[in-house]
Amino acid sequence: MARKSAGLGDRHLKIMKFLIDFQGENGYSPSIREIGEKIGVKSTSLVDYYLKQLEEQNYISRDDHISRSIRIVRPLPSLADKMRKVTEVINDVLRIPILGRIVAGAPIPVPSSSVGYFDSESAIEIAQSLLPARDKASDLFALEVQGESMIDAMVDDGDIVVMRPTSEARNGEMVAIWLDSKDETTLKYFYKENNRVRLQPANPTMEPIYINDPDKAGLRILGKVVMVVRQVKEL
Repeated sequence: MARKSAGLGDRHLKIMKFLIDFQGENGYSPSIREIGEKIGVKSTSLVDYYLKQLEEQNYISRDDHISRSIRIVRPLPSLADKMRKVTEVINDVLRIPILGRIVAGAPIPVPSSSVGYFDSESAIEIAQSLLPARDKASDLFALEVQGESMIDAMVDDGDIVVMRPTSEARNGEMVAIWLDSKDETTLKYFYKENNRVRLQPANPTMEPIYINDPDKAGLRILGKVVMVVRQVKEL
């Protein structure tokens, strides 16, 4: 029989092991509900009670105001080697928040309900090594693509685009555009032509969108695409 660490019961041990296994697989900590499902406890209050006991004994730390913020401070001796490997994985994984949807088609009004579709835990996990060296996770955000106007740029409906906030763009860059005058948004290639802006789709069946007098139209560049995360389609 495995020897218990001082002051820890079977459920505490199960929680500690699950935290390490979950973080190693996902790169972030599980929710209280997921912990409860794993250890067979339906009450989130009871799970929270166990977590507080682990905090008091300095096995974990967490921020009560941030979801999935559990951090292992002192791993159990029997799990120390596994924890070192998990730490290597976590240190390379960035968690970038998904803030909403971006339309890849004709600009359309953004429904107020679209904001509520994504909660505080909506995010995409990406290895730091896949991003340009100058990009910091805290500066990036992600959007879910709706539409097929950028399909020839390998951006399909349902894909996730990782964005770097910016208010400026060079011709030919893929950007998120907001039109203040119409409260509309779209994802397109950006081209500035004299007194107008051309928003170019990457789909031969669709025409470019021309914005005359972009300042009057309230055209704003919200971000520049730095990565596309393709979503696997079910056959």
